[in-house]
Amino acid sequence: MPKKYYWLKLKETFFNQKEIKLLRRLAGGDTFTIIYLKLLLLSLKSEGYIYFEDIGDDFVDELVLEIDEDKDNIKMTLSYLFSKGLIETFDEKEYYLNGIPEMIGSESESTRRVRKFRKRKKQEALQCNGDETNSNTEKETEKETEIDREREQQRTSEIIHFWDNNGFGSNNIQAKKQLLLWLDDSSFKNSEKIILKAMEIACANNKRQLNYIEGILRNWQNESLLTLEEIKDSNKEHKKQTAANDGYNYGF
Repeated sequence: MPKKYYWLKLKETFFNQKEIKLLRRLAGGDTFTIIYLKLLLLSLKSEGYIYFEDIGDDFVDELVLEIDEDKDNIKMTLSYLFSKGLIETFDEKEYYLNGIPEMIGSESESTRRVRKFRKRKKQEALQCNGDETNSNTEKETEKETEIDREREQQRTSEIIHFWDNNGFGSNNIQAKKQLLLWLDDSSFKNSEKIILKAMEIACANNKRQLNYIEGILRNWQNESLLTLEEIKDSNKEHKKQTAANDGYNYGF
C-alpha cells in the first residue's frame, strides 16, 4: 500500500489567536506552545483523539514517552488547554483536541469511510425517490429496503451490545460510530463477525480503545486476511512458527 502522509494546516493567524498569545506570555510559554503543537501532531492520525493506553502510570506519563517533553511542562500545558477548551476528555482514556478538524491536511481513513458511506446513502436515497411506473416493482423495492434496514440493524446491534457490555465505554458514541463505519467500507467478508473478533482480542489484551481495534482490522486487511477462516489459519500458522522457533511442541 502507498505510504500515507499527514500534516497540519495552520492559519497564518495561528499565533495571533488570543489563547496562543496568552499561552506564550506565561513563564515557559514558548515551551508550552511547542508541546501544544506536538499534541496536535500526535492526534493527527486519529483526527484529534489521543488515547491513554495504560502503558504509563497516567496520561501525562505516556505523553512524556510520546513527545519527549518534561512532565511538569506537559502538566502545565494540559491544564491551560483544558481551561481554554482546547482539549477535552470523554473518559479517563480518551482525549480530544478541538482545533484539529480545521487543521487536518490529509483525508484520513475514517474520513474517507464517512465520505463514501454518506455518498452511498445519498445514492440510495435518490434511487428510492425516483419515479416508479410499476406498482409491483415499487412494492418489491420497499420490501427490499425494509429487509436491508432490518439486516443493517442486526449487524450493528451485536457490535454495539458487545461494546457497551465489555468496558469500551457505553457513552463513547463517537468511537462507536467510527467503528461501525468498518461494516460498509472494508474488504472483509462478514465484516461484523470480524469486527467482533477484533474486539474480543482487544478485551483479551485489556486494550479497550478504538485505535487498538482499528489497528487489528488494518493489519488483517493489509495482509489480505478477509475472512474469519483466513484469520484463524494465519493465527495457527503464527503459533506453529513461534513454537518451532522456541523449540517446543504445543500440540498444533
